[in-house]
Amino acid sequence: MIIDHRTYTLKPGALNDYVKLYEAEGFAHQRRHLGDPVGWYTSMDIGELNQIVHLWAYADLADRAARRAGLLADPAWLAFTQKAAPMILHMRNKILSPAAFLADARP
Repeated sequence: MIIDHRTYTLKPGALNDYVKLYEAEGFAHQRRHLGDPVGWYTSMDIGELNQIVHLWAYADLADRAARRAGLLADPAWLAFTQKAAPMILHMRNKILSPAAFLADARP
């Protein structure tokens, strides 16, 4: 198992608008292709501000590539990303793998 850890930094003042847009026009499409997220969070008033962190579990990199290819071919998802992109300042992505003693753990 691997975890796709994504952090999006949004323009100041855009966090609530992004979350509303994602809930209304993005989440269902992403969930249909990627499954349920391990977590989907917004930053509070401590540390870096205006951030969204979401975590997605995959069997391996091939599973991730196949599911993301489906997502990126979905016209409804692409329509959402066109609306959301102007709100995003920076995107960071990490692939995490569990420690050996948790190799069989599932989120």
